[in-house]
Amino acid sequence: MARIPVLVKQTDNYITGTGGTPKIKNPQTGEIATDRDTGEILYTVTVMQMSDGRAEVLKITVPQSGLPVGLAAGVMVRPVDLIATPWARIFNGSLSDGVAYRVTRLELAPAPAMAAPAAPAATVSESADSAAAIKKAA
Repeated sequence: MARIPVLVKQTDNYITGTGGTPKIKNPQTGEIATDRDTGEILYTVTVMQMSDGRAEVLKITVPQSGLPVGLAAGVMVRPVDLIATPWARIFNGSLSDGVAYRVTRLELAPAPAMAAPAAPAATVSESADSAAAIKKAA
């Protein structure tokens, strides 16, 4: 199966929609998914990726050790080693397909700096009042 590295640009913003919830391997039994190599519990985090004026919702699988302390909905994060894996399967006679996303960890990211609001432009009457006040003071 193809594993495609995904470029995480510095200008991209990622905001969590959910905190980490354990990934369910089998919905009928409630079995929790674990990493095949390490046995570590896997979590799913819903993240909104904003890039180049577009937004997409990604469900990202994260190992338990990759969840930062303080992860909650609405927190800015930075994915580390983001990988996309296309998948397809036939379920009940219908083809299902999509892309699975996985990271080694999520890092908390500082919120982007907000631009300071512009000072309101002075009206003609305010400018005239200011000029008159300066003239009187002189």
